[in-house]
Order: sequence, then C-alpha cells, then structure tokens
Amino acid sequence: MFVIEYKVKAKKHQYSAIDEAIRTTQFVRNKCLRHWMDSQGVNKYDLSKLCKQLGNEFDFAKKLNSQARQAASERAWSAIHLFYRNCKAGIKGKKGYPQFQKNNRSVEYKTTGWKLDPNTKKHIIFTDKNNIGRVKLIGSRDIYFYSKEQIRRVRLVRRADGYYCQFCINVDVTKKVEPTQQAIGLDVGLTDFYTDSKGHKEPNPRFFRKGEQELKRLQRRLSRKQKGSSNRKKARQRLAKKHLRISRQRSEHAKRVARCVTLSNDVVAYEDLQVRNLVKNHNLAKSISDVGWYQFRVWLEYFGNKFGKVTVAVPPQYTSQKCSNCGRIVKKALSTRTHTCVCGHTLDRDHNAAINILREGLRTTGHVETAGLDSENAWGDSASTPVASEQLGQAESSADQVSS
Repeated sequence: MFVIEYKVKAKKHQYSAIDEAIRTTQFVRNKCLRHWMDSQGVNKYDLSKLCKQLGNEFDFAKKLNSQARQAASERAWSAIHLFYRNCKAGIKGKKGYPQFQKNNRSVEYKTTGWKLDPNTKKHIIFTDKNNIGRVKLIGSRDIYFYSKEQIRRVRLVRRADGYYCQFCINVDVTKKVEPTQQAIGLDVGLTDFYTDSKGHKEPNPRFFRKGEQELKRLQRRLSRKQKGSSNRKKARQRLAKKHLRISRQRSEHAKRVARCVTLSNDVVAYEDLQVRNLVKNHNLAKSISDVGWYQFRVWLEYFGNKFGKVTVAVPPQYTSQKCSNCGRIVKKALSTRTHTCVCGHTLDRDHNAAINILREGLRTTGHVETAGLDSENAWGDSASTPVASEQLGQAESSADQVSS
C-alpha cells in the first residue's frame, strides 16, 4: 500500500463539515466498542451491521457515507482484535484493552463518497450528505497517474497546521537494486543515534532537546491565557504546531537514515528493543522518546521489504557485555563507555555491541532450525528456514505499522 498526501485548501464552512465528519467517525467507533463491551460473541460483521442501525437512528450519522461508517467500525474491531491477540499470546502486563476515543483526527472513505474532479487535476469532491463538497489539493504528486481502481482509501486528516487528504493506493512498491555484498550491525544509543559494526557513529540530532526552550516559552504563554478565550486557542495552536514540527523532524531523520543504511547493505541486524518498557525509566524517558528508536526500526523494515534486503531483529541481552573477540562476559555499568577484556581486547562499548549484534543476526538468519527435526537431521536439505519467508513476515508487519 502506497500513500500520497496533499494539503487541503477549502472554505471555512467546508472545514466545519470535515470536523463534523471526523466527530461522526469517532461516535460510530465508540458506539461499536460499547456494543462489543455490552454483548457477548460480537464479531466484526455484527459491528458492520450496527453501522446501518446507527444511520437509521441518528440523522447526523446518516449524513456520513455508509462505507465511511464501516471504516469506523473496522477501526473499533482492529483495537479489539489486537487485544484478543495479545491475550492469546500471553503478553505480560497490560494487554491493550480497547479504549474510547476522545480526540479523533481523521475520517476514512473507501471507494464511494468521493470522486476526483474531471475538469482539474488538483480537486476532489466529497459526495456524501456532510456537504464537504469540492476542495483543492496542494501537492506535487499527480494522483491521475493511478487509476481509480487502485485507490482503495481516501482519508481526511486534521493536524495542528491544517487539513490533509491521503490517498491509499494499491501498488507494488518493491524495487530491484544491485546487491552490495555488505552486512552491518546497529547498536542504537542516546549519546549517538547508532553505532555500526564498522565503527561509524551517526550523531543524535536531539530535536526535542533543541526545541525544548521554545516549547516551555509557548507553554507558559498558553497557561497565562484565560480559559475559553480566542487568545488561548491561538496560543494552543502555536504550541501544537511546534510539537508537530519536532515530530516531523524526528520522523524524517529516521526515514532518511534508514533508507541510507538499507541501500548500503544487504543484511541489517539491529536490537529487538521494547521501547515502551524502556521509557518506564523516568530518568531516561524523555531522551529515549526524543531519539526515535521505534520509528527507525519501522523504516528499516519498510525499506528492507521495498529493496529486497534482509532485516534481522536480535535479542539485546548481553550484546554490550559480551566480548566480541573472545566471547567472555565483561560486566560494566552504563557509564563505562569503553569495553576492556582480560584477553587484551579494547574497543568502544557501542562498537563492540554492534559487532555482537551483527554476528547474532547472521547466525540467526543463516541457521534457523525447522521445528520437528531430529538432531542428526539438523543440517539436512530442509534444516534452515529460507530467508525470503522470514523477510516476508517482517515486511507484512512493517507495512501494517507504516500505513497506520
């Protein structure tokens, strides 16, 4: 799935109509979630039937396109399905019990409720009864390059700096590139964004830290404004735009670096870090959130699928403690930045960890035993799992994450 995004330019009453459609989407999703909570044995088809009932019962819900209401019910079922999956997998701690939405920011149409303006190439017309009408699309991409059958979804998204229209296009995004015959291991950190197994260090941009003083100033201005006033609304808008800018900088940096790393190597190994557990350390939570490890991993897996490269997530245990030369475990605190072993091997701590990550990634990728085989048949013709199947599974997970 490929997403093209445009900035939306419209009139004031059209923006109000978009907001109404977004609120209706939130209403339908929350109603579906309440129906699941109050009834037993509810499946996604029952939630889809509920959408028609809501349209007959509420006039404002009937104004929204029927497939847009179905898309809202699918959002509710997606949260329910994730909760079921986490329970079945036996994940420790919170299982992600579905929550009611309080600040939804998008409405999604499927194949009906909209049409491209045949007279111009920069307008879209929404044909449901919400009276959004014809709005202008600002962007450099030509949406008419793709057929209407390829456009599977159209989203209207509200952000701090305006409204956007996204087209989800069903096309193959894979590209063939020449193999580089290179493999690399990445050890992410806070001092440096990452250190690879070749000794290169990518600096940490620290976008939030650099903009923190201005954020504090804007937050103080917001707190001085009277609640409910137009000045408070403007101050909140300025603060939201600054947060949005920092978020975009972090995402763009992660995407750029991930693309460069993936194109330069055939195999990329990285740590399988659980970021949501790491941010529970309140001393490091702000720095961990600022560096953007999770976004970097998502883009690594996405570009690995796009360019036909292998991306391997390895367990992070003992990657920093193990000596990359002799394999001994050398205990060290987080403040110790140099690895020194009794074998005489001295190396930067992160460089040593990156080498261990690469070795573990190559070992995992090359020799994954198939379940059910005897030990004497472990090196037979079917003893290893093909890399393509493992990569396909990673590609599917990365595609889901990127599209959401």
